[in-house]
Amino acid sequence: MRNRTVTTFILLGLTDDIQLQILLLLSYMLSLSGNLTIITLTLIDPRLKTPMYIFLKKFSFLEISLTTACIPRFLYSISSGDKSITYIACVSQLSFIDLFAVTEFFLLAIMSFDRYVAIWKPLHYMTIMNSRVCKNFIFFCWVAALIIILPPISLGLCLEFCESDIVDHFCCDAAPLLKISCSDTWLLEQMLIVGAVLTFIITFVCVVLSYVYIIKTILRFPSAKQKKKAFSTCSSHMIVVSITYGSCIFIYIKPSSKNDAAVNKGISLIIISISPMLNPFIYALRNKQVKQAFDYSVKKIAFLSKVQKTKNTT
Repeated sequence: MRNRTVTTFILLGLTDDIQLQILLLLSYMLSLSGNLTIITLTLIDPRLKTPMYIFLKKFSFLEISLTTACIPRFLYSISSGDKSITYIACVSQLSFIDLFAVTEFFLLAIMSFDRYVAIWKPLHYMTIMNSRVCKNFIFFCWVAALIIILPPISLGLCLEFCESDIVDHFCCDAAPLLKISCSDTWLLEQMLIVGAVLTFIITFVCVVLSYVYIIKTILRFPSAKQKKKAFSTCSSHMIVVSITYGSCIFIYIKPSSKNDAAVNKGISLIIISISPMLNPFIYALRNKQVKQAFDYSVKKIAFLSKVQKTKNTT
């Protein structure tokens, strides 16, 4: 029989448990509301105009973009029962997920360096990390991500899919797509490994070096109060970095098993859905300025609504 060209894939999804599906919907809504709150606060509150919050705003935007590239399509397939996705939609989803994920890794590394500068040179922090430097750093993150993902994606467009059209995942991911391709995928697999390793090593080394110098700088502080304050400015970022890198490390160090697909789907869910939901709360609950900005905004909204009610009654 002649090979047929597959133009539509079937995404097997994650689970048929309705309770888990509802939890996924709630996590997506919380992720959107939490990250949009962070973005709004950094835009309207003058106290959140420092480089740290500029990077946090971009990070929240990436979190929204990453989860929106995957979860709404998955929720649609759950609600409608339609698990099919066209080839073009699948390639687009895969490209955007990879772009946002790789950009996040580079941005986390830049945020680590930003924290180091803030502790190392607090009096010159705003001069060193001025708006132009911040824009250049953010631009570098996007360019670096494009350079890493474009070669494998370009090569992946030449893949042929013959008989199998079933993708064992809840979104279009490289690994399950390579498994069902009838083309020779060796070169593409090597490119993906090189890109992933480069992204991980480059960003991880930057994060580790930044925190090594941060700890060395903090230990030189004379008072325990200064040390505690300095550590508190980095604690939120350290937690987010630990979750992100921990999930990725687990993918590569876990022993192979028959349940690889299920484990990978679970880890992907953490990266794409759970982490974007948790990160805004981590930053909000452990950051005094964010909490103050949030309280101020809530009081301002309450005051304006009270004034509006008074006007309506009079």
